[in-house]
Amino acid sequence: MSLGATAVPVARVYGQPVLAIPRDLYIPPDALEVFLDQFEGPLDLLLYLIRKENISVLDIPMARLTAQYLEYVELMRSRSLELAAEYLLMAAVLIEIKSRMLLPRPARTGLEEDPRAELARRLIEYERIKRAARQLEELPQCGRDFAVAQALYERATAGLLPQVNADDLRVAWISLLGRAAVNRHHHITREQLSVRQHMSRVLRRLQDAHYLEFTGLFAPEEGVAVLVVTLLALLELARESLIDLTQQAPYAPIYVRLRNGQLTAVH
Repeated sequence: MSLGATAVPVARVYGQPVLAIPRDLYIPPDALEVFLDQFEGPLDLLLYLIRKENISVLDIPMARLTAQYLEYVELMRSRSLELAAEYLLMAAVLIEIKSRMLLPRPARTGLEEDPRAELARRLIEYERIKRAARQLEELPQCGRDFAVAQALYERATAGLLPQVNADDLRVAWISLLGRAAVNRHHHITREQLSVRQHMSRVLRRLQDAHYLEFTGLFAPEEGVAVLVVTLLALLELARESLIDLTQQAPYAPIYVRLRNGQLTAVH
C-alpha cells in the first residue's frame, strides 16, 4: 500500500470501520449459510439442470441427470426433510427410468415407447406454463409498475340540449298523428223513429193503392233502422186488425191491404 492511500475497511461494526480481521476472531460453524437457487418444485429443478447442461428434453442422459439431481436433494435433506419430500418422489421416478434404460430391451417393433417419453412430456408442458406465467408477470401491474391517480373535483357543467333537425320533427309529427288516429272518438247518435208515425205512413200508402206487395212497403235505402220500424208498424196494424196480410200459395208473394177498404187514423 502506498503512502497516503486510504485503507478500505473490511467491515463496519456499530458504524465504525474495521481495517483488519482480528486474529482471535471465532466464526461458529452455523454462522454462514449458503443459499441455493430457489425452485418451485422437482420439475423446476429438472428443467434447470437440463438447461444448465444444454441438454435436449427429448434425449435426456438419465445417468448424469439423476446424479446431479440426487446431489441437490442431499443438500436439501440436510436443511429441511419436509421440503425434500416431493423431490424424493421425483428422485424415485428418475431412478426407475434409469433402471429401465439399463435393462436389455427386445428388438424394436415400432410400438415400444421410450421410458423417458412421459417425463419429457411433463417437462415440455411445465416449461410452456412457466413461460406463459413469466409473460404475465412482465405485464404492467397496478401498484407495482404504476399507480392510479385519483382526484376529486366538483362537476358543474351546463346542461346541453340536443340538436333537433327536420327529420326529428317529421318523426315526432307522424307519431302524434298515429296517436290521434288511435284515440279518435266516434260519436254515435240515436235517430228518433216513431212506430205510430210509420203506421200512419203505411195506411196512407194503402189508401191510395188499396193493396200493395209486402216488400213494396219497405225502403232499404233509408237504412236498417227504418226497415225495423216499418216492420213493427205492419205488425202493430195487423194486431189492431187495421190491415190484412194475404198469400195465395206457399212461398207466393205476400200482399197487404186495408181491412174493409177504409182509412183509419192512428193515434
